[in-house]
Amino acid sequence: MASRLNPYLTFAGDARQAMEFYQQVFGGTLNLNSYGDFGQPDPAMADKIMHGLLETPNGFTLMGADNPEGAGKQGEHKYAVSLSGDDDTELRGYWEKLSEGGQVSVPLDKQMWGDVFGMCTDRFGVPWMVNISEKTG
Repeated sequence: MASRLNPYLTFAGDARQAMEFYQQVFGGTLNLNSYGDFGQPDPAMADKIMHGLLETPNGFTLMGADNPEGAGKQGEHKYAVSLSGDDDTELRGYWEKLSEGGQVSVPLDKQMWGDVFGMCTDRFGVPWMVNISEKTG
């Protein structure tokens, strides 16, 4: 397998719901492994997600998991997940799904650099940036 770089998101107990939501947004194949699948004896953690992997038809890869007990609380996000390209319909569709039930900080609109851009935080507290550039050629 070739090396790749992709986001790995952590959640405070709702990783299953979040990863299933992202599968609805982006499509693709979702594999979820719970702590119980790997022998976690604590019933409170057995159904929580130890590792989730979403691979989409467009080549997106998104991973996520619930914070294990004792790992501390999930802090304020110091990142955003960025989606960009020139397929207006596709990217607007992602935007609509991601922003629904979340909070929009920058409405998806034409910006001074010429692209359509927006920022939102989804219902799971994950920040997203969407940039739609004009098709060339």
